[in-house]
Amino acid sequence: MLEPPGWESRIPRWLRPRAALWLGGRVGRLVLHGAGELVRVQIFDRSMTLAAQSFTSIFPLLIMLAAVLGPHYRSRLTGLLHLPADSERLLQEALSGSHSNAFGLAGSVIVILSATGLSRALVRSYLVVWTVEQKPAGAAATGRQIGTVLVLVVFLLFARVLGWLASLLPAPHVSGLLVSFVADCSLAILLPWLLLGGRAPRGPLLAGGVVFGLLMIAVRGGEAIYLPRALKSSTDKYGTIGLTFTYIGWLYVLSFCLLLAAIIGGIVSREFFTRVPADEP
Repeated sequence: MLEPPGWESRIPRWLRPRAALWLGGRVGRLVLHGAGELVRVQIFDRSMTLAAQSFTSIFPLLIMLAAVLGPHYRSRLTGLLHLPADSERLLQEALSGSHSNAFGLAGSVIVILSATGLSRALVRSYLVVWTVEQKPAGAAATGRQIGTVLVLVVFLLFARVLGWLASLLPAPHVSGLLVSFVADCSLAILLPWLLLGGRAPRGPLLAGGVVFGLLMIAVRGGEAIYLPRALKSSTDKYGTIGLTFTYIGWLYVLSFCLLLAAIIGGIVSREFFTRVPADEP
């Protein structure tokens, strides 16, 4: 009887039960380890905290920029947020009378400093996920927190620019997927590096970035279909306040993916890329 093609055909018959047992045990151990990490990190609670902090940190910055940069940026903001027509009109009317003097220097500083609440929540999450003992402190840590929020805002603003650049490349759909993947990986690596500096473990950092990029391939596909419809439905049922519920729900999904990627990155790095020291004689 001919052996079926594949890697298992190269394993001696007497070793196949042992190989299957070893593989099943390894996979089972990884699954149990991953489930334990999800419980230890309290991923559901932390994801909701990050979602709420993202909403109250990033949106005020976007509105401040809309007031400062003028009407051209306001149209880009409404397009970035995928707002329905009624909500877009309300936002335009609310911002039409605003200008840079509406915030002022002191108001802008307060908005930026308030936005660091998201950075602090991310720091607490990464410290728990990767069991980093020493928390960053001092003026340098505050500067890193402010820089992290600004990086997130810049990433949101230039997401469409990346899509436009991808459309100029051969095979636009494949190029767009690759560009988004690289951008998402870079963001997931850059955020903890900015927040933790040298305290961020290199292996989990890189592995988590790749995992986040892979997760976002599926999430972005769902975003294009789900988010506009959900925003329209919530606006029709609950008015403009329904947008808040939808955005926080979507930010929860993104926060969950970010933490999940960090957890998986830590497990993968520890299980497959950490060298076990040889026993001393």
